[in-house]
Amino acid sequence: MQLIAPDVLAEARGLTPAAAGTLCAVGLALFLFGWRWHRFWVVAGVTFSAGLLGLNAGQAAGGARIMAGGVLVAVAAGMMALELAKVFAFVAGGCGAFLAVQWVVPQAQELWAVFLSGGLLGLLLYRPWTMLLTSLAGVLLAAHAGLLLLEPLLRFDAAAWADAHQAAANGVAVGLTVLGILIQALYSPDRAKPEAEPAEKPARKPKPPADEEPEEEPEPAKPAGWWRRLFPFRKAA
Repeated sequence: MQLIAPDVLAEARGLTPAAAGTLCAVGLALFLFGWRWHRFWVVAGVTFSAGLLGLNAGQAAGGARIMAGGVLVAVAAGMMALELAKVFAFVAGGCGAFLAVQWVVPQAQELWAVFLSGGLLGLLLYRPWTMLLTSLAGVLLAAHAGLLLLEPLLRFDAAAWADAHQAAANGVAVGLTVLGILIQALYSPDRAKPEAEPAEKPARKPKPPADEEPEEEPEPAKPAGWWRRLFPFRKAA
């Protein structure tokens, strides 16, 4: 399996530097802020994909119906995107498990069970799975766009280079994907909300007598570590 695909590099060679730079910036944003902005990425991705499908389906009608159909499909899909986010996570988890098992064990049977198991894991581990998908997508997008930007500057064939260094490119992509997951977990907002401040200041407590020991004040809650943000399970009170 080639994560940096030479065929994609060869087909996208005609992109302008501005388009390649924009794709590289979007990939870096996905890599760094995948979970923090995951609602935006879900809505934007579904709206864009549905708009393309609507335009493609409206080509048979011709005329102004092409634009109207694409816009209507994009708006409808964008409004339902957040409600369908868990469905997308289930399908993505199932497809990922299916491809992984088929890659490791090509002669495996009962792959429908593998698909269902991967989909259930995608739902149970929604946060780390979203971090994995956004980090991997950001790495692949930024890598392809970056190679296209460097190709005219360094005067080398990006597709031939990716084909010749397949193992090294896959290793770097996997390492960067893991690094992106750690960065997203470290800088993701914690679910624990701070306690609301009282409207009025509490009255001062009287000082205890000298022979009595003062009551110990409870220590403030410490912020959750990055591992708890990656797997945000809370114990029942």
